[in-house]
Amino acid sequence: MALGEVREIPDEGHEQLIERVAAIDVAKAFGKICTRVPAATGTGHRLTRVWEVSATANAVLELADELIGQGIEKVTVESTGDYWRIWFYLLEARGLNIQLVNAREVKHLPGRPKTDTLDAVWLAKLTEKGLVRPSFVPPAQVRALRDYTRLRIDLSHERTRHWQRLEKLLEDALIKLSVVVSKLTTASARDMIEALIAGQRDPRVLAELAQGRLRRKNEALIEALTGQFDDHHAELAAMLLTQIDGLDAHIMRLTGRIEELVTTLPGPADTANPASGDGPDGAPGGPGGPAPATAVERLDEIPGISPQIAQVIIAEIGLDMTRFATAAHLVSWAKLCPRTIQSGTRSRGGATGKGNPYLKGVLGIAATAAAKSDTFLGARYRRIVKRRGKLKALVAVARSILVIVWHLLADSQARYHDLGADYHSRTLDRDRKTRSHVRQLQALGFAVTLTPTA
Repeated sequence: MALGEVREIPDEGHEQLIERVAAIDVAKAFGKICTRVPAATGTGHRLTRVWEVSATANAVLELADELIGQGIEKVTVESTGDYWRIWFYLLEARGLNIQLVNAREVKHLPGRPKTDTLDAVWLAKLTEKGLVRPSFVPPAQVRALRDYTRLRIDLSHERTRHWQRLEKLLEDALIKLSVVVSKLTTASARDMIEALIAGQRDPRVLAELAQGRLRRKNEALIEALTGQFDDHHAELAAMLLTQIDGLDAHIMRLTGRIEELVTTLPGPADTANPASGDGPDGAPGGPGGPAPATAVERLDEIPGISPQIAQVIIAEIGLDMTRFATAAHLVSWAKLCPRTIQSGTRSRGGATGKGNPYLKGVLGIAATAAAKSDTFLGARYRRIVKRRGKLKALVAVARSILVIVWHLLADSQARYHDLGADYHSRTLDRDRKTRSHVRQLQALGFAVTLTPTA
């Protein structure tokens, strides 16, 4: 019998047989604990024990001591809502080897009963055979930074919603201010809204509050500010502005705190790079030389990434890139590449998946900004958008940005260097045209030898 090509596929790091395991099926008020250890009789059988533990700090700490006493080598926790956190954090703090797994990847097989007890047993069996893939959980300091950056994003979205509510209120009062000004957040628009709240209704007086180039649109402002703004609109507008000002203050406070936390994050051990001349003789990174750039400053050099976006990226993936073996692993975890679906001779790409919404959100913003630039990333967007459409082109650029981020964080001495908007025409297009011309000449019977002119 003829055999096809034989491939050797190495096991992943988590794929190993483990003798003593525990699994926790998580609920809000309690967790079902299942341990599987070798039977004491030495018959090769496995001993399975299942019991319920309350989801309180003291009960979980007592469980940690018991698992340590049993010599448990690995504990698996199912990521149910936010209820997994108390189990993961406290068991991790006690030194247990604990992993978080996605509930979607450890579902029961069809046709089997669905109970908390059987779920815990099934999870333990998967754990001991190395059939579960652990989720990425950053260290405590990165988790703290992540709490601040995520709250800042959420408050920023809430502030945007309040501005939208204010615009809707002005439309109800027949005030078309947003048609003339670029946005309501400008100083001129704010002064006019505050004057309306204070009782000023004369559109000519309100239009005189315009500043800068907006003063040229005086007649348009008078028309836009002519409406039916009454006392109840003023009361509601004042409430909305108060909420917006409060959110602004909270966001500024969070930004200051985030800047402090980013500078204290632990990263991988920094090693001098001999090729770049880093050392003790006043070279970059050595005593007497300029201070090495921080991670935020190096990420800020990538087109489309601002310091705030860099802070969010660091908060979501951390600084230690050893958690992701390659840039492709990070891209796959972030769900910025299509899944491969193959059946027989047919192969197609599946959906990218949901991934981390905060990370994908800021990468989408960065990709949109980079797409407008005259850089390698901008040229990449313009090449892809012609044949794949806008959304897929933005995902491709976001993936490229994340690959660059991985390389910059994996090497603390690396700096971003743009390949240029003409990179493809200088390299890929040139090589493609060269091969095409060579094939055409060979088809005509010529032997072709290429000699570079410079």
